[in-house]
Amino acid sequence: MIRFFYNMAPNPMKVALFLEEAALAYEAIPIDTKLGDQHTPTFRAINPNGKVPALIDGDAILFDSNAILLYLAEKTGQFLPSPDAGPAARAELLSWLMFVATGVGPYSGQCVHFRLFAPERLAYPIKRYDYEARRHWQIVDDRLARTGYMVGSTYSIVDMAIWGWAPRIPFMLGDEAAMEAYPHITRLMAEINARPAATRARAIETRHPFKGEFDEAAMRNLYPQIFAPDPTPARAR
Repeated sequence: MIRFFYNMAPNPMKVALFLEEAALAYEAIPIDTKLGDQHTPTFRAINPNGKVPALIDGDAILFDSNAILLYLAEKTGQFLPSPDAGPAARAELLSWLMFVATGVGPYSGQCVHFRLFAPERLAYPIKRYDYEARRHWQIVDDRLARTGYMVGSTYSIVDMAIWGWAPRIPFMLGDEAAMEAYPHITRLMAEINARPAATRARAIETRHPFKGEFDEAAMRNLYPQIFAPDPTPARAR
């Protein structure tokens, strides 16, 4: 049986959605990052980067949510473009999946970090990451306006990757009205949320009482760089 290491953050949730959509049997193993579960030797042996999600499938050990989505899609033959669509459709899927991995996720995450959790509220990083997060989400919305789904007319792992992040857009941008700018993302989220698999994926929250408080211990576990010594310039060493 697949072992799925998760919490309720965007990246584990997109994997949970795939597991439920594909009706794969799995054991959900909570990693409470506010308690520091991600730093234990046991988990670091699975993911040296100490992040969730991670997944074990027999002899295969995977980390990074987008790598996991691609692995599971190729293993099951589900939620990919039809083989008849040819290499162009696969190229499109890979491009947009990596766009989420290297753009949407990181910029959205840093937008939240510098606005809410950085030890100093510095104007430029807040402005930069807010701008880039909004720019990336606009690219997604424009894409959906033209194609319906992220890869043409096919519900795919790229849509699942978007679903993991998009419900948090108002929180990430600090703007309750943010979704008004993204009507096509709103439409896609409503469609996916209506799927029974999405309901089951969200229900994994009830399986474990994750820590909710952002106290100092949680901050040290989530953002150890805040408490690390300042770097020493090489010439001063």
